[in-house]
Amino acid sequence: MIAFLKRYGATIFGVVLLAGAIYVVQREFRGLSVAQVHDAMAAISRHALWLAAGCTLLAYAVLAIYDRLGSLYAGKPASWARSLMASFCGYSLAHNLGFAAVSGAAVRFRFYSAWGYSAVQIAKVIGFTSLTFGLGGMALAGLVLVVEPEVVPWLGTNLPRWALQGLAVPLWGVVAAYVVLSRFFRTITVFRHEIELPGLKMALAQTVLATVDVAVTAAIFYILLPPAEGLTFVRFVGIYLVAYSLGIFASVPGGLGVFDSAILIGLSPYMGAAEVIGALLVFRLYYYIVPLFIAGALFAGFELSQRGAVLARFTAVTQGSEALEAPAMAGLVAISGALLIFIGALPASGGLMTIWGSYSLAAASQFAASVLGSALLVLAYGLARRLAIGWALAVALLLLGGLTVWLRGEAWFAWLPFPAVATLLLTMRPRFYRRSRLWAEPLSPEALVPLAAAAFCGITLALVGHRVEVQDSSWWEVVFADEAPNALRFTVGLTAVLLLVGLARLLRPARIRPLAYDEASRAMLASWQGTTPPAADGVLLGEARRAGMAFSRQPPLWLAYGDPSGDPADGVSAIWRFRDACERAGVRPAFWDVGPEWLRIYADIGLTAVPMPGRPDRFIACRAEQDLDRLLAKA
Repeated sequence: MIAFLKRYGATIFGVVLLAGAIYVVQREFRGLSVAQVHDAMAAISRHALWLAAGCTLLAYAVLAIYDRLGSLYAGKPASWARSLMASFCGYSLAHNLGFAAVSGAAVRFRFYSAWGYSAVQIAKVIGFTSLTFGLGGMALAGLVLVVEPEVVPWLGTNLPRWALQGLAVPLWGVVAAYVVLSRFFRTITVFRHEIELPGLKMALAQTVLATVDVAVTAAIFYILLPPAEGLTFVRFVGIYLVAYSLGIFASVPGGLGVFDSAILIGLSPYMGAAEVIGALLVFRLYYYIVPLFIAGALFAGFELSQRGAVLARFTAVTQGSEALEAPAMAGLVAISGALLIFIGALPASGGLMTIWGSYSLAAASQFAASVLGSALLVLAYGLARRLAIGWALAVALLLLGGLTVWLRGEAWFAWLPFPAVATLLLTMRPRFYRRSRLWAEPLSPEALVPLAAAAFCGITLALVGHRVEVQDSSWWEVVFADEAPNALRFTVGLTAVLLLVGLARLLRPARIRPLAYDEASRAMLASWQGTTPPAADGVLLGEARRAGMAFSRQPPLWLAYGDPSGDPADGVSAIWRFRDACERAGVRPAFWDVGPEWLRIYADIGLTAVPMPGRPDRFIACRAEQDLDRLLAKA
């Protein structure tokens, strides 16, 4: 059980938080309309918009100081321009996408390694920036608990004030301990890892800087809110910190849904949901969406500039921009799915078509939107893993989602984003090249049964779905509604669960069964002109079993030897299958002594390619910020 919780606990907790967020949003949106949210956004004054934009610039400027101090701590000061570039791209991409290929650590490694930093120096910069944010959060959280402890959800109304204020002691204690230790010690050992402390002045600067950063970021949102009696800035900071922390714990890109629902709950005593949602959308636009596109362009341009010489020789290497496209589209599809669920929670503005007498398609759109939105959230998983079937289904469901919102009678700005995202996704067909188990092997019963059952239940539901109980409810509301007939509740619940399970099964890669590293497998690799090390733990083949590579288990990573040999068309699936096998085993993938031809694929699975010592035309592909030192010691 402990091993299970260690491996899947964070994921389960994130799913629970996301499910709770969907429930909260459904409840809070019940009396809203798209027009009301639009009016609330229009009511935000120009002065507030400009002031919030200025705070956004200030917030990212403060984050640049993180990297500047981190480079000083690493012993190799970076210029302000480089610090701004690394911090802006690292934080923007990591906050929005959350995938390993573009995590803050990986992005920073790519920048700083190109600027001549060693792996140890980069690790110091990354560790420094991560710790700095945590110090600021704890310092401000302690202040909120002392001054406004009532803002903490649930605890604020169920625990005595003095008990909540007492929770500030351990938070401030950690910050104080860090500062004091930095004054008297140069290094400390934590969990058998030796950590070099930055010194008293640097530790104090970290704490002050991080506190200012969190406060300025919260100020962006606070400025966009309408005036509300009793909502002081300190009180709002407490609400913001709780919401942001829950978003991080949920492991959802941008805290999507979880952050939003926590903000809705926290601000519900002070203002209506329409005002909160209007400010929330503008906040996400300022702090998340606009920086994402700017950072993506900057990062892609940087990668292309760094690889100009390589591109001239190896035209297939374009990992700078293509590594970002699939995660970015997965994020957009997930946002679209959440948006469909949210819009479906609003009352329909009107109906355009009527069937079965009084049964309006616009009225049924709430049920349809919740189903389509839930499916899009599942499909985002497949897009992040470059699955072709995920691409096709996502395009179809995005178009259906746009049609559903249009049938509700909503304004153009509500339904247009769905076909727009579908069109953008259509232009990126080559980026989704992996086969799922539907195409990689015969459709197994574990995928066929839930899909066939879902189709049967769906037909049954269509025959009874004109009942009034379904028209104004989402699918999960029908399941738990007391007034709905039991047969209808069962059919709806079973249909939804089987559909989502079937989709998840389809999006899983084909089964991964490595071959033993014996004489037969060595002879097979040799016939493909592949690398045959003296010792290995197995051979992993592609889906067509016409390409593969040997690997060894070296926890906390598995190391593949060379590029996949054999049929190049099957080599891509061999790399991805190795990555999936490592994910299931709870280890990190790495590739030793690879050429430039496959660098794009290694970047797609979140690895950074670093030239091997003395061999600039051969590479080590790994999570460089974590494993490069260990692998270089083998060279």
